[in-house]
Amino acid sequence: MHSSVQAGSAPVTAGCDTRAINRTRQDFSCASDVWLFGYGSLLYKVDFPYLERQPASVHGWARRLWQGSHDHRGTPAHPGRVATLVADTGAVCVGMAYRVKPATFGWLDVREKNGYLRQDLVLTFAGGQTAAGIAYIAPPGNAAWLGPASDADIARQVAGAAGPSGRNRDYVLRLADALRALGAADPHVFAIAALLRQPRDGSGGLK
Repeated sequence: MHSSVQAGSAPVTAGCDTRAINRTRQDFSCASDVWLFGYGSLLYKVDFPYLERQPASVHGWARRLWQGSHDHRGTPAHPGRVATLVADTGAVCVGMAYRVKPATFGWLDVREKNGYLRQDLVLTFAGGQTAAGIAYIAPPGNAAWLGPASDADIARQVAGAAGPSGRNRDYVLRLADALRALGAADPHVFAIAALLRQPRDGSGGLK
């Protein structure tokens, strides 16, 4: 299929780096450990220390590939698409909770700096217990926001994007595999992963 500019794939503008603002969002001075909720690449790329981890879910949030990746899975001129959480009444997002020391957020703030903000959430564990936690969420309208598009358009953009952390395609497929390993149903991610697994045309694009 011929390449085209997809809706929401404009180059990034200034103001994506959220490291400074995230350092002001929570006070960890009295905390010995904090629950971190992972729902995207934190499910399969765990490059930080943790004290324990457990499957968990958050209610009222849905996982969507609506955030631009200009620093990991794409470039400023050709951003990839990565997961964020969007408010959705009645939705349940399944992921992994990691109990970490507060100092760990120093590295996580760097990893998640492209438009993501630390958000306080309530986590629900498998046995029904709940705990306060934090997730990195890229809110609508942030400088790297791409927003909704059709599954086909998202898959085409993902198929053509790559950055310092690798191909955007690999990100989505590894995320889908991690969700299946958790027993989590995610029609949005699974639909795009299925499109990415289809045969490609002679130019390397999706048919």
